[in-house]
Amino acid sequence: MINNEYNPDYLNSFLDYTITILNKSPNTIKEYNYDLVMFLKFIKIRFNLTKETDFSNIIIKDISLDTIKKIKLDDIHAFLSYLTTTYHSKATTRARKASSIRVFFNYLSAKTNLIEVNPAQNLETPKLDKRLPKYLSLEDSKKLLSITANEDNRNYKRDYAIITLFLNCGMRLAELVGININDIDFSENRMTVIGKGNKERAVYLNKACVSAIKDYLTVRPKEGIRTDKQNSKNALFLSERKERISRRTVQYIVDKELMAAGLDTKKYSTHKLRHTAATLMYQYGNVDIRALQEVLGHESISTTEIYTHVASEQARNAVENNPLAEI
Repeated sequence: MINNEYNPDYLNSFLDYTITILNKSPNTIKEYNYDLVMFLKFIKIRFNLTKETDFSNIIIKDISLDTIKKIKLDDIHAFLSYLTTTYHSKATTRARKASSIRVFFNYLSAKTNLIEVNPAQNLETPKLDKRLPKYLSLEDSKKLLSITANEDNRNYKRDYAIITLFLNCGMRLAELVGININDIDFSENRMTVIGKGNKERAVYLNKACVSAIKDYLTVRPKEGIRTDKQNSKNALFLSERKERISRRTVQYIVDKELMAAGLDTKKYSTHKLRHTAATLMYQYGNVDIRALQEVLGHESISTTEIYTHVASEQARNAVENNPLAEI
């Protein structure tokens, strides 16, 4: 939860705007708040408005719009540099904070005219390292499914359905825990999920997914399900407490099954299962990159293109491993 009482009014107004107009998800709102509070605390130190050096003790509620109007692009660059030198922040972290600052100042200048000049107008996004996603091989994926189907686990039908959806549909963790039973259309073998930015998209279910879900529904509790804000009564996946399963519980399930399959839990995670689904679809399914973009719910095609790099890297390795390579 965001404690708005410690924020200046213009920051709270911005957060309200991102909820009501931009329709951002609660997680994105939290990220915006965290990033901008940190930025404003840095500004207070940089402008000599406080002698406090411990960020946790710096109050930002008293930062006026007059102070905001004095912020220049150099001050934003100094903040991003501070993140690098003090916190050794990765490029992805700095890129997110730069994005938060850019949206914030666009709101203050273009949307509300609270400030005349937008200091972040020419702010560039820190260059990101292109890393190939980690993913399970086809053999390891089959092994993980086989291990999860072990009937010694009293929740094996539920856990098997969870792993099956991750590996076949490339779903995000938040999308999986948010699935409601009435989101599934078995006549069309399709379900609706809510992705990033509260964007709704259709996920198509293959035979393995339909079979796993239907099998789980035969044992899913029907009585004693909690009535709560999370709409647990309609949730597809329930915890042993008979409430909508949490992200942490799903992460625990995936870690447990990965470990049982002899796979490195430090290397693989729920998100790596999403990468696995995407990679397998691209490698074995002859999937067009645009179709894969739709399946994964990527806003930008450049995000999806990383899976073409995976294929290119494998092609390079295949050539280099040719037994004639050293001749």
